[in-house]
Amino acid sequence: MNHDQLKNLEDKLWNSANAMRAHGGLKASDYAVPVLGLIFLKFAENKYSQHEAKILADYQKDKGTRMERTIQEVALATCGFYLPENARYDHLLKLPGNKRAEALRDAMKGIEKYQDAKFQDVLPTEAYFEIEKKKDDILPELLKSFSDIPKDASGDIFGKIYEYFLGKFAMSEGQKGGEFFTPTSVVRFIVELIEPYKGKIYDPACGSGGMFVQSADFIAHEGHDLNDIYVYGQEYMGETVRLAKMNLLVHNLRGEITEANSYDSDPYDGFGKFDFVMANPPFNVKSVKESTVKNDERFYKYGLPKNKGKKDDKISDANYLWISLFATSLNKNGRAGFVMPNSASDARNSEYDIRKNIVDSGIVDCMVSMPTNMFLTVTLPATLWFFDKQKVNTERKDKILFLDARNVYNQIDRAHREWTQENQQNLAAIVRLYRGETNRYLQLIDTYIKAADQAEIKIEPAKEALVLQIEKVIKSLKKHIEETKDSKRTPAKTKALKETNFFNLIENFKRTTPQANKEVLNNLAHPIKSTQRDNEEQLQVAEHLQWNVAQNKLESDALKQDVNTLLELYKIADKNLKLKTDKVWSNYDLVKADKNLEEALQLYLESTEYAAYWVTNIYWLQSRFPEAKYEDVVGLCKMADRTEYVEEQDYSLNAGRYVGVEIEEISMSIEEYTTFLKEKNLKFKRLGEESLGLENKIELNLKSLLYEIN
Repeated sequence: MNHDQLKNLEDKLWNSANAMRAHGGLKASDYAVPVLGLIFLKFAENKYSQHEAKILADYQKDKGTRMERTIQEVALATCGFYLPENARYDHLLKLPGNKRAEALRDAMKGIEKYQDAKFQDVLPTEAYFEIEKKKDDILPELLKSFSDIPKDASGDIFGKIYEYFLGKFAMSEGQKGGEFFTPTSVVRFIVELIEPYKGKIYDPACGSGGMFVQSADFIAHEGHDLNDIYVYGQEYMGETVRLAKMNLLVHNLRGEITEANSYDSDPYDGFGKFDFVMANPPFNVKSVKESTVKNDERFYKYGLPKNKGKKDDKISDANYLWISLFATSLNKNGRAGFVMPNSASDARNSEYDIRKNIVDSGIVDCMVSMPTNMFLTVTLPATLWFFDKQKVNTERKDKILFLDARNVYNQIDRAHREWTQENQQNLAAIVRLYRGETNRYLQLIDTYIKAADQAEIKIEPAKEALVLQIEKVIKSLKKHIEETKDSKRTPAKTKALKETNFFNLIENFKRTTPQANKEVLNNLAHPIKSTQRDNEEQLQVAEHLQWNVAQNKLESDALKQDVNTLLELYKIADKNLKLKTDKVWSNYDLVKADKNLEEALQLYLESTEYAAYWVTNIYWLQSRFPEAKYEDVVGLCKMADRTEYVEEQDYSLNAGRYVGVEIEEISMSIEEYTTFLKEKNLKFKRLGEESLGLENKIELNLKSLLYEIN
């Protein structure tokens, strides 16, 4: 299943589930867990069917021997769960009538019956009765909709669908939704930087377990074994704990999720235990009592956030309790990545003292300022903090990287932004250069070059298809004119064809010649796909690809102009040339020819834009790091030393204080600026002429319309 097919399936499934709000009067919070339960059932069916033959074979092989096991034990060892007959998806789908709540409850209990204790009472059971009570045909309709998930869909596909639904539910819930969901792009970026491919991973505010899921994706992408990690999560909301446990089951992740308040519970004896910590904790909590944490080294090691001079039993703000917890939960080689409000980077009073102690310990590796509107809950600006316990043993021991990524984002809709995969990779590439990992930077550029090359290959067929469509429409219109020249048309239509000079325009239609590319293309010594992971070679190839983008733009502008002209002529023909009963029109495929032309143009433009997209990403990195080595970039990144972050900035961890603001300069000679102005003037004249032409066409169309009315 490719990306587009998956996206279409996700949208279709979500629309089916979301219809419950309209038809059943249910809120997202009421149906999130039961709907995700149905997705789990379909996943269980698919996975079990893939292993069932082996389960039966292994059971029969050991039957009657000292190694004999129950079928349930064999199933658990083979695929992680046993699926009884009454929990089979096809069985539930084909039940007579609309009543499904009882059958779904029994199915869920049947699966849980043979699970470990930590996965008991995870799947939804009673919630289906509430849905059925609202409207009894909702559950069978949902079962039918989710049956569209292909039977060969892998666990990875189910994981993506599950995450998609979590995000949609969170967006529907607004403020409450953020309690169980951190946007995937934020999680992925954290994972990119701390690279949790082996060891113990801890999230003391785990929500629905998104941090763990993205860790699993990273491991799969890097070719590591999923069994190399074990996850530990804490979450104080019981319903969200169930979401997280289901998430682990769907993604086949080993681990534990505990319902507990991290301020007063330490179920894993976590001090100095974990290889990785990832979290998006609640911000600015003021209700924690000092007595709860004052004797817990996880919180007091770097100091407690207290209002100085006050003797009340209150912590001033829990942000620095979380920061201390993340730092003290790491073992000697551990890494952490987590989200904090911007205010924490500059907080004063006791928070300043804690930050000073943490900075002086040498574990702060990187600070990343994020764009606003990245979270579903609030627009509060946030910062990503990264700790690395091993940093003290490297050349970076007295350095901190500050990244201002506030202007790096993709706008999803008016209220939400995200980091695309390439945004994440580009920002991670800066951190890797800072860490001295040049090969990984070159590897990323290599990936982009290959993607651009593949995209470029697809442009020519799309262009040929568009040109063919243009020529076909012109040829068909000419044949229609020839075959219907003696046919009678109304005076108004005849007049309109004459006044618009339609016949001459069709007869003399010629494709626009693209403007010449100013740059001269130098031939490469080797095919693009054979480019070595060498900076000089990659820079040369990037120059070649940029020439291609410029050439594609010139050619697409010319073809776009031709299509727009032809569409105007087609409109005139459709209104005034076409006869009342016109078989010739359909014989020459002129029915919906305008739509076919527009679609061909769209496909061609998309192919050029896709190639340009990869070249833009290459340029974004190479223009900032031309030597494939880390360097400070004004407005983007700064590697600060101890003098800067201690003496000059007094332990501030606000990236904006370090990176500065980029000021755009006009770097043109007098001759270049003169040429620039002349080109703009010519473009202005051309636009004026086009505007006048459009005015004339509008006037003619109005006259024709008024003539017909009269």
